[in-house]
Amino acid sequence: MKPRVLIFGYGNPARGDDALGPLLLERVEARRFQPPLAGLDLECLTDFQLQIEHALDLIDRDLVIFVDAHTRCSPPCTVQRVEPRADISHTTHALSPAALLQVFQTIHQGLALPSCFVLSIRGYRFELGEPLSPEAEAHLIAAGQQLENTVSSFFSPSPAAPDPTP
Repeated sequence: MKPRVLIFGYGNPARGDDALGPLLLERVEARRFQPPLAGLDLECLTDFQLQIEHALDLIDRDLVIFVDAHTRCSPPCTVQRVEPRADISHTTHALSPAALLQVFQTIHQGLALPSCFVLSIRGYRFELGEPLSPEAEAHLIAAGQQLENTVSSFFSPSPAAPDPTP
């Protein structure tokens, strides 16, 4: 059985660097049949933001990687494991990845929670109508490599292989 992977990129393509998540998914789609993505039951999903309904998309996954632009992460990108946690985002129209995992556990009691990571890509410009900044374009390339490294490390661990989280 193929490993079941969801790559979820979110952000607003009309807001400059906020498009980094969806743009990375376009690149993932173009490479889906090349190692290390080949051989996976891979789904790419994009949206403007995480919603409660996205808890349904996590069912029966082995690995989920959330991809988003951030203003405070170290350039070019960072990867962190994410665990379920209730936070104030559940009271808004958008959720954090941790809050979404908490929703998943609440509504799907007894179902296995997938291993989840957040890939944060450093962005600089987020104003409506802004193009992608040159710095973010460079970070996008590095984030693509980081995503592939994370997937590879997750499914091909070796005694010398580091945890995919820095």
